[in-house]
Amino acid sequence: MRVAFFFICFIFGVSITAQQKPNIILIFADDLGYADVGCYGQQKTETPNIDQLAREGLKFTQFYSGSTVCAPARSSLLTGLHTGHTAIRGNKGTKPEGQTPLPDSVITIATVLQQRGYTTAAFGKWGLGYITTSGDPNTKGFNDFLGYNCQTLAHNYYPDHLWNNHERINFPENNTGNAVYSADYIHEQAMRFLSAKQHKPFFLYLPYTLPHGDVIVPHDSVYDHYVSKFNEQPAKEKAVKNDGEQHRFEPYPHAAFAAMVARLDKYTGEIIQAIKAKGIAGNTLVIFMSDNGPHRENGGDPEFFNNNGIFRGIKRDLYEGGIRVPFIAYWKGKIKPGVSTQVAALWDLYPTFQQLAGISVAKNIDGFSILPTLLKTGKQQQHEYLYWEFHENNGRQAMRWKNWKAVKLAVNNIAPPPVELYDLARDPAEQNNLAKKFPQVVKKIETLIKQAHVSNKDWPLLPAEIQR
Repeated sequence: MRVAFFFICFIFGVSITAQQKPNIILIFADDLGYADVGCYGQQKTETPNIDQLAREGLKFTQFYSGSTVCAPARSSLLTGLHTGHTAIRGNKGTKPEGQTPLPDSVITIATVLQQRGYTTAAFGKWGLGYITTSGDPNTKGFNDFLGYNCQTLAHNYYPDHLWNNHERINFPENNTGNAVYSADYIHEQAMRFLSAKQHKPFFLYLPYTLPHGDVIVPHDSVYDHYVSKFNEQPAKEKAVKNDGEQHRFEPYPHAAFAAMVARLDKYTGEIIQAIKAKGIAGNTLVIFMSDNGPHRENGGDPEFFNNNGIFRGIKRDLYEGGIRVPFIAYWKGKIKPGVSTQVAALWDLYPTFQQLAGISVAKNIDGFSILPTLLKTGKQQQHEYLYWEFHENNGRQAMRWKNWKAVKLAVNNIAPPPVELYDLARDPAEQNNLAKKFPQVVKKIETLIKQAHVSNKDWPLLPAEIQR
């Protein structure tokens, strides 16, 4: 018998053979607000599959993304670092396509799992480096990648190409009409992966593009349902800004957005059905979450849908509405259904996946494993603080320390920028700035912010950087 078969690792006192290491599926929605699904309060869009997942799994009410926009959120996920430390802190584009690549020195969670026997695959949007660069998905731990390498091109749901590893998949039929809807194509490939026989445990990363703008969707029965439900009047076509992108006009944007969320809900249901049908639900952790708050551009309408619930702000804000996201963890027979108020963040998934796979947790990261919370065993390690920085809109910083939340705006323009302070326990909507009333709290958080932010030449925070 092979030695590997008898290799034993322990997770909270439960021994598992190497062949029994749990599978991991991460459904990573794009620009889905905290209240965009029914189980988090959505009233207008129907999401029965995600709601059922929440009933059967553990729903977090205080889970935060790594950033308020796409690329740095993904960098935080894959590196286990918050945006004061992670290499990618913004959405800068590069030629011929794609965004700033992850450096050679970065070891992603996909690489760690791959090195320990996992098959790794990603289907959706990458945004962390063009093929053949240091940020190539294949270089960063994924055996297979299919989807958009460039998140800017991902605004177009009827693209002329996607990437299958280094192979360009062309869709010439999309140049003359709406033929291949990319979200459906990507999901179909993900389902093929799930239906295939897996000889190893797998990490399936699904950074789906729904419901990111442009708001556009096939006009099917679901779309028609929402046109009727909302009694929506057709919008007048507006001139599109000259930003170098191809935008398609949607006459019923509210119906289209709801149909996009419904499509994501359908995908989620099919994934859960597939693992149950294969008999692997008892050995598969499934996480459903979003990368940041809801968007307003190119058809998004946070006011109509109340996508952010009670929270202030949307995508590109560091208020709660921009960074607090839905998070549901499901593992049949292992995770007990319920609701968790545990404060956690995207960078916690790196050590969580390590511990899940029986790997020693890395020490040079910002995350803590949340397996004790998921499995209700052992003591959950708590963060001293959570930190974010955002390098657009004149620069922004935010920190959560205990129940206090600090936000700094225009950090690139004002020295020193004023601090807004909110008590999330009493004021989760961040309406009452208490900075003048609690100067000692402000002083403490200012000190922690200086500790949390490490300079990055590609994303300097000025003039605050110069002062240090």
